[in-house]
Amino acid sequence: MTDAELAVLSLVVERPRHGYDIERLIVARGMREWTDVGFSSIYYLLGKMEKAGLVEARADEPGERGPSRKVYAPTGAGFSAWEAASLHALSVPAMRSPFSLALSNLPGLSPDDALAALCEYRAQLAERLSGMKAKRDSQELLDWFVTELFDYSEQMLGAEVRWVDGLIGRMERRGEGGNDAQAQAQPAADRRDACGDDGGGAHGGRPE
Repeated sequence: MTDAELAVLSLVVERPRHGYDIERLIVARGMREWTDVGFSSIYYLLGKMEKAGLVEARADEPGERGPSRKVYAPTGAGFSAWEAASLHALSVPAMRSPFSLALSNLPGLSPDDALAALCEYRAQLAERLSGMKAKRDSQELLDWFVTELFDYSEQMLGAEVRWVDGLIGRMERRGEGGNDAQAQAQPAADRRDACGDDGGGAHGGRPE
């Protein structure tokens, strides 16, 4: 089961929903920050899981705004698949990240280009963190597990921002001729030297 399928199936397991309700919750909970579920793919995923026997559809009662819509609910097999996939995700840390692969390539990259890319990466993390907090603050009542979800996302994004700040500071120190020990001692605040006062700007570029 893909992450996108699990995300959609999870919302259907909470209670039977139609596609628009699934899209509304994906936006309200900031799920697109950690899942790859586009609006146009929701119905594709529901149809795929229906063919696989994981969900079943029924026609909702016609409303004032238009004709009836399909409401999807999990089948017994769908609930078992959701349970197994959720427990697996809770028990096995996911370590795959293209960012880790890029870190291993740092020695071959231009230091200025790498710093500029890291500043952009840092700015996007900060933007995601700000957006996540805004989504949370815009909702008065949240289920406990949704609160935990926001807590986890904000803690992870905040920790990554701080780590990237430190990396940028250490790379700057190395670029100034410092050794590894001096670079490691570089305070994270020096990240501003590379990214600008707000920490989100680009830096430098390919030397002429």
